[in-house]
Amino acid sequence: MSTSIIDSSPLFELSADIVVNATPEQVYAVVSDLPRSGEWSPECRGGEWVSGEPATVGAVFRGRNVRSEDVVAWAPLVRGTWYTEARVVAAEPGRTFRWMMLSHAGADQESIWGFDMAPAEGGCRLTHHFRMGKATVGIRKIVKDLDEPQRKQFIVDWTAKLEGDLAETLRAIKKVIEGS
Repeated sequence: MSTSIIDSSPLFELSADIVVNATPEQVYAVVSDLPRSGEWSPECRGGEWVSGEPATVGAVFRGRNVRSEDVVAWAPLVRGTWYTEARVVAAEPGRTFRWMMLSHAGADQESIWGFDMAPAEGGCRLTHHFRMGKATVGIRKIVKDLDEPQRKQFIVDWTAKLEGDLAETLRAIKKVIEGS
């Protein structure tokens, strides 16, 4: 039996960056405030901290997400509103903020989103990144009834969607911080 593309690791590993006219500490204060993520995320509409001290390692955030019908329209994705939980795994003011997606059972998954900040000419270089090592429960559910060519196409299409989301998020954060 052949191995599926879904068994690749990492399944996704993407990043994008932008220069923001602010200090790394100012940028960190914004991006670590996950309840505000609805101001910049293409899918997350915000949410709330459900355990731990907000924005510190170990804190858990429950996000409210919305996905439209036209996002990778051919794939059997969750549409409309759904909720996720994530645990903060790195919180170094002015340097890095990362969170790991949890399964619906509360288990860690190899799905980590984050931001890194570094001084740069003109302010701060903000890097937004996403890495999924092993496929999450959700990805496995999406592709379970797809044949291998469809699984490969899903990975291509989803990668393009993620690249667009990273760039859109950075542009929106820049606008929020710079006020333009």
